[in-house]
Amino acid sequence: MTLLSVTMLPPAIVSLIYRDGGGVPFLMAFLWCLLIGLFSWYPNRLKKDDLRAREGFLIVVLFWVVLASFSAIPLMLLETPNLSTTDAFFEAFSGLTTTGATILIQIDGLPHAVLFYRQQLQWLGGMGIIVLAVAVLPMLGIGGMQLYRAETPGPVKDSKMTPRIADTAKHLWYIYLALTVACATAYWLAGMSVFDAICHSFSTIAIGGFSTHDASIGYFNSPVINLICVFFLIIAGVNFALHYAAVQNKSLRNYFSDPEFKVFIAIQVVLTLICFAVLMSTGYYQDADVALDQALFQSVSISTTAGFATTSFADWPTLLPLLLIFASFIGGCAGSTGGGMKVVRIVLLYLQGLRELNKLVHPKAIFTIKLGTKALPNRVIEAVWGFFSAYAAVFVICMLLLLASGMDGITAFTAVAACMNNLGPGLGGVAANFAGINDFSKWVLIVAMLFGRLEIFTLLVLFTPAFWRN
Repeated sequence: MTLLSVTMLPPAIVSLIYRDGGGVPFLMAFLWCLLIGLFSWYPNRLKKDDLRAREGFLIVVLFWVVLASFSAIPLMLLETPNLSTTDAFFEAFSGLTTTGATILIQIDGLPHAVLFYRQQLQWLGGMGIIVLAVAVLPMLGIGGMQLYRAETPGPVKDSKMTPRIADTAKHLWYIYLALTVACATAYWLAGMSVFDAICHSFSTIAIGGFSTHDASIGYFNSPVINLICVFFLIIAGVNFALHYAAVQNKSLRNYFSDPEFKVFIAIQVVLTLICFAVLMSTGYYQDADVALDQALFQSVSISTTAGFATTSFADWPTLLPLLLIFASFIGGCAGSTGGGMKVVRIVLLYLQGLRELNKLVHPKAIFTIKLGTKALPNRVIEAVWGFFSAYAAVFVICMLLLLASGMDGITAFTAVAACMNNLGPGLGGVAANFAGINDFSKWVLIVAMLFGRLEIFTLLVLFTPAFWRN
């Protein structure tokens, strides 16, 4: 909480620079968070005890719930825009979980302090995701990374990339910061203002999708900026353990030997080709260069769960919007800032399906599932199936709740998909923003964002009676 309070100061400084009058709520929020954090810490400052797995689960969940809740304070105190408590919580949770779904309209006219704060939330959330996914969650035996790394050869096999989690986090932050600086510099050189370049680099590397303009990346109308965005989205969608290995070994060999990376790139290529072919065959775009630019950008943006837009993809021929929404269920690689179920899990589900087919043909044969050259034990496959089942169950429950609130089918389905996959935009009533849905639906979607960001089981385990028994 005390550290979170410090993040309220940069927006206040931005407000001073641009003289937009939006800095006071952030200064007030800074004092609130600072005092609450200090008063919570001081009575317990001498408390020393070992953390067990149970405390680990609780800390991970509270990290997102508590910090996102207090991140809503400055949004509630703002005069422009004047947000309700529900809307402020929705925007804050969407930012910190890097979902990118927004209830704001006329974003271009908002104070610079507010615009910067939204982008900063996503950047901080992305950094938290990387550290939790690659350094912390494997130590607790939760999430997907420990299943993946435990069974693959090379630098990503170790439970920790460096001897101590703090060192691991530090190295990951260096990589994350370096990518952010590189992305901001590229945007600036391509024609963005310094402010827009910094803000969009925050949401690009975090695969968040928030923008400082209503038209998102389409505001700049630049194929070069589109290409830069695609390039850094792909980098951010790759397992950060691979980035670490590449830096340490000064070699790109680990990327091309990683089965998840190869499938991830193949998905982007196939989606782009399908979108390009459909857009050209239906005559939606007359110019092949424009069609390829739009197909590439939207395919990568939606499938990596960023949600940036250069056009209204919801207006494309019906096949494509639904295809891209379904692609967001796959998402990025494990250990990336992307959402979705993660590429490695989809690969393992596919391999398990093939194994079952082969068993029908050869009942007495023994088949093993391999990721790369390493055979996987059945417990890994069982864990992936369990995750998939839980993901589907939570999705259906959330969608039924939205339907019960009066939402139409397409809007309900894509709204839950957009929030659980941490994607952002949906179709139907949530194609542009989420301002038009009722408060009950917004709270359901906030929970969906948390489930998607916390890999389902991390949050579900808190609802089991055994968790709370001594």
